[in-house]
Amino acid sequence: MGDSGDAKQPFDHDGMERLRDEVQGGVISRRQLRELHAQDHDIRRLVRNRELTAVHPGVYVSHTGNPTWGQRAWAAVLACWPAALTGRSALPKPPERAPIEVMVPIGRTVRAPDGVIVRRRARFEGYVDWAAYPPRQLIAEAAIDAAADASDLNEAFSMLADLVQSKALRAGALVEALDHRRRMRDRQLLGELLEDLKEGACSVLEREYLRRVERAHGLPTGERQVADSVAGVSVERDVTYAAYGLVVELDGRAFHGSAAARDADHARDLDAAAARGLRTVRITYGQVLGDPCRTAARIGDLLRLGGWEGQVRSCSVCDA
Repeated sequence: MGDSGDAKQPFDHDGMERLRDEVQGGVISRRQLRELHAQDHDIRRLVRNRELTAVHPGVYVSHTGNPTWGQRAWAAVLACWPAALTGRSALPKPPERAPIEVMVPIGRTVRAPDGVIVRRRARFEGYVDWAAYPPRQLIAEAAIDAAADASDLNEAFSMLADLVQSKALRAGALVEALDHRRRMRDRQLLGELLEDLKEGACSVLEREYLRRVERAHGLPTGERQVADSVAGVSVERDVTYAAYGLVVELDGRAFHGSAAARDADHARDLDAAAARGLRTVRITYGQVLGDPCRTAARIGDLLRLGGWEGQVRSCSVCDA
């Protein structure tokens, strides 16, 4: 008789269900099944009985319908293992319909399954949150990579600003992540975006006002995202020139929102004028992007009414 230690261990079906359903959102890989002592005939039986359905070669989900985004993410990571979500797929609000992005160490060559983009990253070891489900690139690193892949600067800034505004990240953490990317394409441009974020510009319109109106024309630097309370309502002022009694609100809403929303905004403006002595002006996309020079001149006039002794200077557009 052979040694009892040579006997094959039985397939741990319960272990499969725990790992697949309680940890990995209904997804499991052939490698993991083999670690649970499943033989090829066990896997074929699970597929035949519809307990498993192939998503990618060697990766399965626990149903026959369309996988959720989370299941697609787990399947992509397991299909390319060892791997982690990267770029936009690693952010708190990933695009639901886009391909899943995963990263692998730069020395590996991995064939991307359908619906998956594989990126080889030099910054892999030490830059993965292995405790996340599924594992993913550290969020600041992912944000920098996602911004670098954006279609334009406005998209990149909007993405980074959303992360900072939602308090998923500090602007300083993004600056630190970029500091290590000495050879990154568009590194200088991304650095400029992050500097604007650190100054408090939290939307594309706020950034364009900062660049095209305030800086370009030598206006004083306003305080950004100043917390206030008016008539019991907490608000954040987009740009406050407190020394000159002026608040600038950047109104980026399509069609300026509903009539009720407009009324509420102007009621708060009136309350602020009465309680704080602050005049409020509302600036739109057209005034910032279409006519920044005239807008700067009018803001300068309002600041001078409040005691500013500076002069609005001409910019390259004014001189054109």
